[in-house]
Amino acid sequence: MPDPGTTAVVIVLPDAAPLLDAAWRIDPALVRHGVPAHVSLLYPFVPESVLTVQDETNVRSLAASFPAADLLLEHVVTEPGFVAVSVPELQPIVDAFHGQWSGLRPYGGRFGARPAAHVTVATGAGDPAAAARVRAAVGHLLPLRTRAAAVQLVVLAEDGWRPRFTAPLGGPDGA
Repeated sequence: MPDPGTTAVVIVLPDAAPLLDAAWRIDPALVRHGVPAHVSLLYPFVPESVLTVQDETNVRSLAASFPAADLLLEHVVTEPGFVAVSVPELQPIVDAFHGQWSGLRPYGGRFGARPAAHVTVATGAGDPAAAARVRAAVGHLLPLRTRAAAVQLVVLAEDGWRPRFTAPLGGPDGA
């Protein structure tokens, strides 16, 4: 678990919540409590203690440079202890955030220099049978339509992740 003050830049996908709900019904321990369905653009981001107004302005500006997008989630990805749904349409924005803050290593480097855009459905699925059940349950919910409309900067507090601000994709009106 990261320390309070850790930040991340994400795109929340509320319509993808049923994917996490399906994993939770199999084993609540596999789903991060209080974290909505999302695609991480950059995690960890700049620690809150050194986050500047310029960082926030840059997040807003980069978000505005990408259009809002309708997405079709179709493919489940499974790695040991991990079940996700790929979101390749958001890879360009993930890559742009990595490029803008090239000194930050996504996920601390655990998944390589260019992690694929995805919605994490279950983590810590050490039991292959539980992971297989999650994969099957999620697979039955796909394809799933959702919309990426905004980028959110979130901060980890003592009681969980909290939004610091939301920046629409495609400019002030999200168009």
